[in-house]
Amino acid sequence: MSAPLQIKILERGDEGVLDTVAPDVFDDPIDARAAREFLGDPRHRLAVALDAGVVVGFVSAVLYVHPDKPSPELWINEVGVAPSHQGQGIGRRLLEATLADARAAGCREAWVLTDETNQAAKRLYQAGGGEPSDGHVMFTFRLR
Repeated sequence: MSAPLQIKILERGDEGVLDTVAPDVFDDPIDARAAREFLGDPRHRLAVALDAGVVVGFVSAVLYVHPDKPSPELWINEVGVAPSHQGQGIGRRLLEATLADARAAGCREAWVLTDETNQAAKRLYQAGGGEPSDGHVMFTFRLR
């Protein structure tokens, strides 16, 4: 019998967990220097789903502070699950773990953006308790 899927919030020193990642989880290969920098920043969050030691999903997020906000907010940057593991509730478990971690860090709100056409993401965020906001449009600035 195989070990159950594990959800883990990575911390400084956990970079080695990212040595074995299933195909198509992240957009690009893991960069060891960037992973160390990301995990070394206490406001960065990276929740991963591990299947027999292989990363099969993740949520990356940032605790966001602002001068007019008395509590931090959580900005969810990206969610990814390997195609081989989609449809198994892994994204929802990762999102739940990330939101629980944000609550423990004192966040009062979390937010995420997605494309209007990304039905899977919209279902995930609504199932996790997210409420869609009307009228928001995202602009992307290409800096290089």
